[in-house]
Amino acid sequence: MTDFARNKKALHDFNVEETYEAGIALTGPEVKSVRGGRANLKESYVRVRDGEAFLIGSHISPYANARHAEQLPTRDRKLLLHRKEIDRLTGKSQEDGKTLIPLKFYSKNGMIKLQLAVASRKKEYDKRREIAKKTVNREIERAMKERLRR
Repeated sequence: MTDFARNKKALHDFNVEETYEAGIALTGPEVKSVRGGRANLKESYVRVRDGEAFLIGSHISPYANARHAEQLPTRDRKLLLHRKEIDRLTGKSQEDGKTLIPLKFYSKNGMIKLQLAVASRKKEYDKRREIAKKTVNREIERAMKERLRR
């Protein structure tokens, strides 16, 4: 599995509760752009409407060598999920404080997939606590490494 794009900010801002794998309906030039790493998931989200799931707000840069008319880089893209998964996502997203966020584009068996998550927003104090923990762990690792050198 190769990761083409990650939504790092999502892991910082949200607590991930469940993850799902979805196919995504892309045009040929969009596939080339994603494989080239020219996709951005920042500030994007997933919305279910009329019984279908859509990726909204993601940016896939136009492929330079495409021969036909350009498409909008931020157009809504349909996600390919089973009916039961869509129903479950609809129920989860309607719970209080829950949202559907994309985590990454990746390749599986030659197909481009999107990992999406049901998540709830972190509080500001949780973010600060997490940053403090990372800093302490980094200092401990540095001290252990220094101690082993002696």
